Amino acid sequence: MSLLELIKQPRTISETALDAELLIDLTLKHLYDGGAQDLQQLADRLALTGNLLEGILVNLRKDSRVEVLAAKENSAGVRYQLTDLGRSEAKNAYIRSGYVGRAPITIDHYRRLVEAQSVFNCTASKTELMEAFAGVVIEEHLYDQLGPALHSGRALLVYGPAGSGKTYICKRLARCLGGPIYLPYAIAVGREIIRFFDPMIHSPVDQVSGTANYQLENRTDQRLILCERPVAISGGELTMDRLELRYDPVTRLNHAPIQLKTNNGIYIIDDMGRQRMPPIELLNRWIVPMEEHIDYLTVGTGQHFPVPFDTVLVFSTNLHPLELADEAFLRRLGYKIQFTDITKEQFTLIWGDVCRERNVTVEEGVLDCLYELYDQTKRPFMPCQPRDLIGMGLDMAAFKNTRGHLSKENIRLAWGTYFIDI
Repeated sequence: MSLLELIKQPRTISETALDAELLIDLTLKHLYDGGAQDLQQLADRLALTGNLLEGILVNLRKDSRVEVLAAKENSAGVRYQLTDLGRSEAKNAYIRSGYVGRAPITIDHYRRLVEAQSVFNCTASKTELMEAFAGVVIEEHLYDQLGPALHSGRALLVYGPAGSGKTYICKRLARCLGGPIYLPYAIAVGREIIRFFDPMIHSPVDQVSGTANYQLENRTDQRLILCERPVAISGGELTMDRLELRYDPVTRLNHAPIQLKTNNGIYIIDDMGRQRMPPIELLNRWIVPMEEHIDYLTVGTGQHFPVPFDTVLVFSTNLHPLELADEAFLRRLGYKIQFTDITKEQFTLIWGDVCRERNVTVEEGVLDCLYELYDQTKRPFMPCQPRDLIGMGLDMAAFKNTRGHLSKENIRLAWGTYFIDI
């Protein structure tokens, strides 16, 4: 099935493939939550067509769960309101599920949607990769390693000292994954609804770019939203339960795990080896998804179901890979890419870029002063250091009422508070 067919607005209940009782429950909850509403208001809230909702409302009226009120001056037609029986039914619906929002799409619909927008369908040439990293100081050999890894369908392990640019570079790879994607607000597994859309991970295109909304009004399924390809990062705070479907007994909501939310995008597990569980336990969690591109989740009813795993999975660590797992296991990860310190010339380029970006005036001799400190301490140059030192130097300047000016005195103060004596 083509993407155009998958994003087409359904006109009937059968076209949604959703359980009719699920849609009835959701309609009752919206009427309970929003009070009396006309057909257009209900259609907007559920992201369904008026024709589809009319069929549901007719049945609710027959069962005496909904009554019709006269139109108001600001309404688009007659309004619908819950009866006493309807309010009782709505309360029962809330007990079954606390979800009140746009109607979900089915899990089968979601699987086909992910497949049609697969991150592994895209390919990036070296030229496109270099364009994505325009303005970034990066070693030439990394292009030849990152490019093939990106669309290989295999996991990627990047390792090297802290501050060597691992996470920054991997996040930037999202620019090479292709155009924006359609994703759902919620997914239905039978009558269980999983909240999917997460504004912390998913960035709607019209809010990001300022351009007109890409959705084709009534022709595009309003249960879907067009977003940039997702990028999510988990660090040392990651626990195994965050990789499973979570049910909140207070709100009675099912929440999608982070790897599901990053389908068609990138998921970076940062600070690998710093999590509370042993590294091998976390790596073992990904064996099936990495090899089969399928993950398995369980809803509160105990139903076990497969979901697509269409994610560029990146492990990033400051440790040597053999501290995480043995060579036999590491072979299963696919690509291992080492990041190292940078040269003095590269440091100078990054320094100049940051100064121009922040419109900094620099006292003569500041860089020479800084290089003397590096020579004295034998510290390696790292990509993160120019931005950090300049930022701290400017903090010192602002405190002394010389905002925006970087002096040798302030860069020495920044150095003394930034680094720990070895």
